[in-house]
Amino acid sequence: MNSKHVNAMEVARSAGVSQSTVSRVFTPGSNVSARARKKVLEAANELGYRPNALARGLIKNKTNMIGLVMGDIKNPFYPEILEKFTKGLQEKGFQVLFVQTANEEIQQEEITQFFEYNVAGVIVTDAKLSSNVVTRLSDKDIPVILFNRYTKDSSCHFVCCDNYLAGREIARYLAAKGHKQCAFIAGKTNTSTSMDREKGFKEGLKEIQADLTAEHGDFTYEGGYKAALKLLNSLNPPDAIFCANDIMALGALDAAKSLGIQIPKQLSIIGFDDIGMASWPPYMLTTWQQPVDTMVQLTIDHLIDEIKNGDRGPVALLLQGSLIERDSVSTFIK
Repeated sequence: MNSKHVNAMEVARSAGVSQSTVSRVFTPGSNVSARARKKVLEAANELGYRPNALARGLIKNKTNMIGLVMGDIKNPFYPEILEKFTKGLQEKGFQVLFVQTANEEIQQEEITQFFEYNVAGVIVTDAKLSSNVVTRLSDKDIPVILFNRYTKDSSCHFVCCDNYLAGREIARYLAAKGHKQCAFIAGKTNTSTSMDREKGFKEGLKEIQADLTAEHGDFTYEGGYKAALKLLNSLNPPDAIFCANDIMALGALDAAKSLGIQIPKQLSIIGFDDIGMASWPPYMLTTWQQPVDTMVQLTIDHLIDEIKNGDRGPVALLLQGSLIERDSVSTFIK
């Protein structure tokens, strides 16, 4: 039978259940017995029935769609995150409505389609939320959760790696390797991830009285490359560089190699995130691995809980990561 002509009533009749039971089977989070679910799914499969999620959303004033806002898709870390969120949400019965923001801060017009499609919730990764955008979403009872960042002046929920603690641990690690002249290549200014990593690194180095210089790399390969060249061509070049993300660290590695500097014999470089490219043979980058799978799962679980049970106050979840040692850091003997 052509699926265009099959409706929920026909599925209900075939399965011997009510139409409301059919609706509950195709609504994430709804209570329905395993026996009824099996009968409905078998009937739907036999008849070729596919529920119209958008039409159902118009009736209920919410679809099974989650808005996901992302800015920097050039950084391999975030396409990997998008894939994990898409898969995780689909397993829970939700679809992703993806929006790439052209600016660091999400603009009002960029979230218009969230209202048009009656999204059930919104996940924000590497973009800033203005208070006006938060208010508009809140007025529509659309819960928002920040992933891998937070804002001190926002009441939004967030799930994030403990970047400050990671920065301190990286400082101690490099110090234990004998490094005294350390540098930090920061990401975008005013982002919690870069600021916390730098703060932790700086305070960790202060404990062991190691020197620190810093440059900005804007979270890009090109930025990391240029920042590393500037640091390494200075009068007092570092013996170790910590980059606020892996893609900048890869740029720094290539910059060092272009100057004939041997890694890690003459210079140690460490990144952050553990993207797939970090383990490529030309790089073999030592890095700090975020517990990404756990972070994604907690974000999804918390957002769905908010959708089903309402806002019970902002939740802040900080998770610890771990050091992944490869070949870009070694014991330094001056």
